[in-house]
Amino acid sequence: MKVTIQIKRNPRTGKPITVISDIQHNPQVIKNLESKLKSLCGTGGFIEGKTITLNGSHLKKVQEILEKEGFTIKT
Repeated sequence: MKVTIQIKRNPRTGKPITVISDIQHNPQVIKNLESKLKSLCGTGGFIEGKTITLNGSHLKKVQEILEKEGFTIKT
């Protein structure tokens, strides 16, 4: 499974956010993945369709976690 990880700026606050997109799983798997990422990164976040958004810049940590889960990373 390929996913894309990007660091963007929140349009309202200007703070960095980590965006994981192109997740091709069912909503329950995405919700479990979001919960795991939030707890391991120690941050908040939310799901929008097939995209997970985490508050803060967590590119390396998220990349390591997703590779252990079996995902292929596109940046």
